[in-house]
Amino acid sequence: GTLVVLEDPTERLRAALAENGVDRSPATVAAAFRAEAAHYRPRSLRGRDGASLDALRVECAGVFLEHARAGLDPRAFVPAFMAAIRFRPAEGARSALAALGAAGLELACVANWDVSLHEQLERLGLDSPFHTILSSAEAGVEKPDPGVFRIVLSRLGVEPARALHPGDETVGEEGASAAGLAVQPAPLA
Repeated sequence: GTLVVLEDPTERLRAALAENGVDRSPATVAAAFRAEAAHYRPRSLRGRDGASLDALRVECAGVFLEHARAGLDPRAFVPAFMAAIRFRPAEGARSALAALGAAGLELACVANWDVSLHEQLERLGLDSPFHTILSSAEAGVEKPDPGVFRIVLSRLGVEPARALHPGDETVGEEGASAAGLAVQPAPLA
């Protein structure tokens, strides 16, 4: 929500299922994806390296397939499932990052995400403005734990009182405040 936005994957997931001989309505597919997202979110911390991320993706594809009532092998479905999940930059994110960078600010990205955060930002061309990027999975703690912010502050060599967190969720605001950062609600623009 602050930097990237999930594109609705319903039609891509329907197509992936259809390629495997499973025909489901948009409503069924959307509900199955919501169930998967609800499963993934509190477990994203578990995707801390390649092997654990792979296991998490198989588990999440399995949740999606179960809720879609599709008797497919989750491991075999992971590539199609992941290809259907796409993000785009949030409106105004690129220009806001450019303006902040041009002002001489050191930027960090902190997200409750698995280790694929770097790859997602790179794919969108949003990685270069950041001096450091840290996912909760890499940190071993997730927002609202202030530890994730302390790690980033240490990497930047910045005191908390000189840092600002633009966030889109209460957990980020709570964690940033607990670490001593000022908070500004998103959007970045």
